[in-house]
Amino acid sequence: MAAALGYHAGDPDRGPRLCFHLKPGTYDTPALIEVLEQVKVFYRGEQVVLVWDRLSAHWSRAMRAWVAEQDWLTLERLPAYAPELNPVKLLWSSLKKRELANLAGDHLADVADATEQGIHRINRIQQLPWSFLAHTGLTIHPPHPPNLRKAQ
Repeated sequence: MAAALGYHAGDPDRGPRLCFHLKPGTYDTPALIEVLEQVKVFYRGEQVVLVWDRLSAHWSRAMRAWVAEQDWLTLERLPAYAPELNPVKLLWSSLKKRELANLAGDHLADVADATEQGIHRINRIQQLPWSFLAHTGLTIHPPHPPNLRKAQ
């Protein structure tokens, strides 16, 4: 499973956006590029700053080359061994403590259904995704210049 939490720097009242992607097997560079193509559609071509951990597929030559061709996407790298700075880790933690706790599904679809229920729960409580970000200590600053978001 892959997930993205989106925060609007220029208009926090718009609320966070949460999306996830599920596939059998592992995520390699081509699979992540496919996910990013879907993220582009999900965010309707808005400028996106993606904060990623150090998974090798995130920073492969092929990924860097693909990202270089994308005018809507900027990548930022989290420091090594810093999961506490990744709000998506808190998303997974929330899902694992509630919807995925003790789940012993027979099919991947069971996991997908439970995850989707958790995503809906988190989306209904708009403050929850903001709390994931606040817990990391990172902040989102309004764009300077327009459409450029910066995480610190």
